[in-house]
Amino acid sequence: MKGSLIIVGFFCLGILCGLFHLLPESMQHSEISFYALCTLMFCVGFSIGNDPQTLRTFRTLNPKLIFLPIATILGTLSGALAASLFLPHRSITDCLAVGSGLGYYSLSSIFITEYKGAELGTVALLSNIFREIVTLLFTPLLVRWFGTLAPISSGGATTADTTLPIITQTIGQQWAVVSIFHGFMTDFCVLFLVTFFCML
Repeated sequence: MKGSLIIVGFFCLGILCGLFHLLPESMQHSEISFYALCTLMFCVGFSIGNDPQTLRTFRTLNPKLIFLPIATILGTLSGALAASLFLPHRSITDCLAVGSGLGYYSLSSIFITEYKGAELGTVALLSNIFREIVTLLFTPLLVRWFGTLAPISSGGATTADTTLPIITQTIGQQWAVVSIFHGFMTDFCVLFLVTFFCML
């Protein structure tokens, strides 16, 4: 929850900087986004490479659980497709691009802003933050209503980090490996899915 609020705070700070022209005009928005994206990708790669235990834990998974990230991605894209029916001012590909963020608000919103503009990038940011907050707040209810794997699927790409504690606290430590695997795989797919739908 705290991490989500910090992200929203920086988002609001960016709005204020834009409204009051607090950044030098020589700094183009595309350049800022590009360098922020490069830094972000470096940090993601560093965190994965710095934790070899994460890669080892994947070997202990039940082979059937390899389909959980696939089910999460297909379910999310189906939901985005259904949402596009109620948003006539938005194209199907715009909705699918936002859905492809899978909760990874920082990476997906930067890419969507680059390809589709700041408005849709803002929608992606808020949509994915909302997904994380719902998982943080309602994990016990998700388990009660939809089963053990529901909060993992709901958390999307966040299940390897920010939502991992609440998930393992609710459904048990034995599901930590599944949650990390799920978060790792959905993290990996965000880059390709968002880029694909933005370019259609």
